[in-house]
Amino acid sequence: MTLSRRAVVAGLGALATGRPVGPPVPAPPAPPAPPRGVTPERLAEDESYWGAVARRFDVEEEFLNLENGYYGVMPEPVRLAYHRNVDRLNRQNSYLLRTSYRAEADEVRRRVAEVLGAAPEEIALTRGGTEALQYLITGYNRLRPGDTVTYADLDYHSAQYAMNWLQERRGVRVRRVTIPEPATRQAVLDTYDQALRTDPAPRLLLLSHMNNRTGLVTPVRDIVAMARARNTDVIVDAAHSFGHLDFTVDDLDADFGVFSLHKWIGAPLGSGFLHIRRHRLPDIDVAYADETFPRDDIRSRVHSGTMDVAPILTTGAALDFHTTLGAANKQARLRHLRDLWVTRAHAIGGIEILTPDDPAMYGAITAFRLTGRTTKADNTAVTDHLLTHHQIFTVQRGGLTGGDCVRVTPALFTSRTDMDRLATALRDVTRRIPPLRRTR
Repeated sequence: MTLSRRAVVAGLGALATGRPVGPPVPAPPAPPAPPRGVTPERLAEDESYWGAVARRFDVEEEFLNLENGYYGVMPEPVRLAYHRNVDRLNRQNSYLLRTSYRAEADEVRRRVAEVLGAAPEEIALTRGGTEALQYLITGYNRLRPGDTVTYADLDYHSAQYAMNWLQERRGVRVRRVTIPEPATRQAVLDTYDQALRTDPAPRLLLLSHMNNRTGLVTPVRDIVAMARARNTDVIVDAAHSFGHLDFTVDDLDADFGVFSLHKWIGAPLGSGFLHIRRHRLPDIDVAYADETFPRDDIRSRVHSGTMDVAPILTTGAALDFHTTLGAANKQARLRHLRDLWVTRAHAIGGIEILTPDDPAMYGAITAFRLTGRTTKADNTAVTDHLLTHHQIFTVQRGGLTGGDCVRVTPALFTSRTDMDRLATALRDVTRRIPPLRRTR
């Protein structure tokens, strides 16, 4: 085929501007709408429906990924939207940031607030849950020398570091509590009740809605009520629960919270937000005396500088995917996948499931350890064996008072067959790495 000079020049011009050459790429299929009249619990067992959802993800086939707690794989509609936004940001350069970006970010705030059940004026976008936690913890200004701040062994390590920083910079005492194993709802409530009844009561409590070590879901609303009665403020870490469990901010009833968008909502890496109830805004300092926004604007509590805004611009596509599936349906499916392997694991001698079987206290994330195998080396050996011999990717987690563990986290693209494969592999693990008898 012979191309005219005009066609060649046009093609080079398209490349120079970043516009695609050739026919437009067809848009990926939208997520399948859930069938009407089917409960989330029934839909959770429909492998045909969730297989159609799984086909909206492009995942590695060389191994089975059961380490989806770190961050989420973007579904294809979101991934392609992200690439378009990266190209747009690069092509338009500062013009985008100085013209339409702020209005587009405000629309993202509005949509995030709608899903959370909050007011947009109570939302500030961040680069993730960790950044949000750091701004809330270090910016909390009601602390005085000698006050006490409290966190649990299962709380996120970066949040623990920020709480420890308060001792150095604010002269407060730091208290660490231990969540009992095995955890029950009452045991968790009793642990926090005892921590709040100390004299003096803590001024600030860090509380994970769903922690990143075992996936334990705490009864946040009840603990917040206990804390409020003792004049203790609570910062809720909901990075792992938002988009994973079906709840709104009113269900938590907390004044301060942090959330991730790149975990279970499926937005690109580098997206999250913090929430502060309007009447509590004065209790969090303006970030570094920032003057970009007025002091009564929550966005003055975050200053990220010039950042990659493509993840924020793509959040709308991720929220579209999330809302089409429905939070209740996602929650039921993720719990169902967890139940498939845990039920079989309970029947294997020597495996301790560290996450409760009470449905109100778990989602997809669940941790286990082999009896007596509590060191980092023990649990890394388990994850290495699963990957080397069964091509199953999991992760070792530390920081638990009772010892290290292995974390398993399926995702929306995980199948029943995948869970059966894990359960079979665990039986092999107990033969190759025998559990140890506990000494009395």
